[in-house]
Amino acid sequence: MARSSGVRPGLALAVVAVVQFMVSLDLSVVNVALPGIATGLGFSAVGLTWVIHAYALTFGGLLLLGGKAADRYGRKRVLLFGLSLFALASLAGGLAQGPAQLVAARAVQGMGAAALAPAALALLTATFPTGRARVRAFGVWSATNAAGGALGVLIGGLLTQYAGWRWVMFVNVPMAACALALTWRGIPAGSRTVRGGRPDVLGATLATAGMTLLVFGVVRTDRHGWTSPVTLTTLAAAASLLVVFIRVERTTTREPLIRLGLFANRSVAGANTYNLLAGAAMTPAFYFVSLYLQRVLGTGPARTGTMFLPFTFGLIAGSLLAVRLGYRLVPRVLLVIGGLLTAIGLAWFGLISPGGTFTADVLGPSIVAGAGFGLCLGPVVSIATAGVAPHEAGTASGLLNSSRQIGASLGLAALSTAAQHRIGRTVTPESLNDGYALGLTLGAVLLVAAVLVALTVVRRTSPPAQAERTGERDVMPVQD
Repeated sequence: MARSSGVRPGLALAVVAVVQFMVSLDLSVVNVALPGIATGLGFSAVGLTWVIHAYALTFGGLLLLGGKAADRYGRKRVLLFGLSLFALASLAGGLAQGPAQLVAARAVQGMGAAALAPAALALLTATFPTGRARVRAFGVWSATNAAGGALGVLIGGLLTQYAGWRWVMFVNVPMAACALALTWRGIPAGSRTVRGGRPDVLGATLATAGMTLLVFGVVRTDRHGWTSPVTLTTLAAAASLLVVFIRVERTTTREPLIRLGLFANRSVAGANTYNLLAGAAMTPAFYFVSLYLQRVLGTGPARTGTMFLPFTFGLIAGSLLAVRLGYRLVPRVLLVIGGLLTAIGLAWFGLISPGGTFTADVLGPSIVAGAGFGLCLGPVVSIATAGVAPHEAGTASGLLNSSRQIGASLGLAALSTAAQHRIGRTVTPESLNDGYALGLTLGAVLLVAAVLVALTVVRRTSPPAQAERTGERDVMPVQD
């Protein structure tokens, strides 16, 4: 196994695991606490949504800049900066005395996450470049990623009910402190992989603004139809900003935020498209299942959190199974199998009924969808980063994280709008059930589309075991 100079693999893996768990946890832990936050700080119904949007938009929009910073300034330095910013913002959010303070803290949290997430993944990629160790490392990464996101609902419900909503913010502080200590003492500074040029802040601003307007335009279709002047103007402005972003990336005299030539690699393009579609399906699935349990079946927040445990166990089991299969099977096969299993689970969820029960309507599809999703998390990351030059590892990592966040934002906006149209103006348990079922079924369709991308875009490669026997350079080669 090749190693990054001076990096102890076990310690690097521990740092990455804590960081990924914390970031994934924060994406879901706040959701169950939203009613308590609204009561405690006096949020309006519309204003409350910005507790989620402020974090998601800065996180997803600045991930590419975070990846570039990791390449340019060094992974350890960017990790320390991101962890410090994330911890301070979490503390400030827990101490917030008004809506504006909490929204600002959440936005800064997203900035910190945008710095530390790609730096941690780039550290993992550099420390475990080949062989069985790489498969195992990405299995650990995917397991902690999955567990953080799934356990966030459980932890959020328990903290909200028994400790108060502020603790969904405070919970990040000790985790960030632990990761800071491990990084400071155990990860060497290393050398910068990129020199010269200044970061493309303009590109990052254009990308973030464009995606923000795009999500805003989709969300607003519940008030303004798709063909209304307001929606068309907003979407046109978003498209214009994104077109300008692409032009800036092609012509800037600074260091481009992303080298557009990366997308010429079919595996990089395919993995990111797969990731975007998976994010667009799974984030709304968490949302709809949580609402189904609470608003249709009348389950409380803490108990709702415990009902996500089968999904969590399925995710972890799928991630561990990916480690065992990942050395024998082509990564693309794991993406196809995992995507199909997840689609089956979401389609099964689409059969929920107003008079349903946890055992009959939630348990089975949770296990199937969780196992399938866990099975494809590690392989998609490995495919998207293994064929990238070392000096672009942070950029590729940021791109992959960004595609997931962008997909999550767009998917939640679009599928929630479709569900709301199905629910209609008369809200009953039956109408809510119909809307949530539609959203879950559409999520299954998105995952089938992801499988088609894996089959048609991602390159065929040799199984890792065969590649190692024949002396190929990387266990999962993806370069065209």
